[in-house]
Amino acid sequence: MGIFVLLKVESPIMKDKLSQVKIGQRLAELRKRRGFSQEDLAKIVQISRPSMAQIELGNRSVNIMELQRFSVALSFSLDDFVSIDFLMDQDVETQPVKEKDVVRISVPSLKVNKFKNVLLYILEKCAGKPNVGETVLYKLLYFSDFNYYELYEDHLTGARYRKLPFGPVPQKLDAIIQQMIEDNQLQRIKTEYHGYPQTRYLPLEKSDLTELKASEKEVIDRVIEQLSDWSASAISNYSHKDMPWLASTEGEDIDYELTFYREAPFSVRNYGEEMEEHEI
Repeated sequence: MGIFVLLKVESPIMKDKLSQVKIGQRLAELRKRRGFSQEDLAKIVQISRPSMAQIELGNRSVNIMELQRFSVALSFSLDDFVSIDFLMDQDVETQPVKEKDVVRISVPSLKVNKFKNVLLYILEKCAGKPNVGETVLYKLLYFSDFNYYELYEDHLTGARYRKLPFGPVPQKLDAIIQQMIEDNQLQRIKTEYHGYPQTRYLPLEKSDLTELKASEKEVIDRVIEQLSDWSASAISNYSHKDMPWLASTEGEDIDYELTFYREAPFSVRNYGEEMEEHEI
C-alpha cells in the first residue's frame, strides 16, 4: 500500500513538471494561510528552519516523504497541490486549533525605553565619527534590529521600519528624538560633510546598559564594527540590497520575517552548517 501511494504522488509531479520554485511558493502560501511560522512548520515536517526557508525560496528540493508530511500539516490534497490552478480558485479551510498547537505570531511592539537606550549606546560609540549623520544612524538602528531578529527570533527595540526611497526608516523616531532633546538626553546639530548638509546627534547622557541583554549588546557592537565607518551613500546602497528591504512594498512596513530569506553577505546566521544534503 505504501509503495502504491508513493508512486501515485510522484507521478503527477513529474508529469506536470512542477518546479522547485513553484513548490516553494505554494508551500509558503499555505503556511501563511494556516498561520504557521517557518520554525513551527519545520519542526512538524522534521527539517531544519534554514531548510524550510530554502524550500520556500525554491533553492532546495522536497522529497516525497516530506511532501506527504507537508500535506498532513497543512491539510491539502497532493492531487490538488500539483494541479495547475492550485490556490488560485480555492480557499484553505480553517481547522480548529488546540491551545497547545497555537503558533506564536511575532508582531513588533515598540519598546520606547529600550529604543532610547539603544540609540544612546550607538551614539556613545559613533557620534564622534564625522560620517554618522541621520542616514547612517538610521541604518545602524535597522541592522541592529533586523540582525537581532534573524539570530534570536525576537525583537530588540520592536521598532517598525518603513521602506522609503533612501532606505529603511524607523517609525516614530522623530517623536522619540524630540522627546529626548527636550529631556536633555540628546543634542541636535546641523553641520556639513563633504559639502552636503548633515544632521547629527550628540548624546548628553550615557545609556543604561542594564536595559540591554548581553546578546543585544553583542549584536549592536557587531553592527557598529562592520558599518559605522561607511558613508551615507554606501550604507544606504547596502541596505537596498538586503532581502527585507528588497521584498517589501514602497511606503509599507518591512516584515521582520524576511530576515530568514537573507543570503550572504547579509545573513548573520550560519545556515550552511545546518543545511541538509538533498538531491535536486
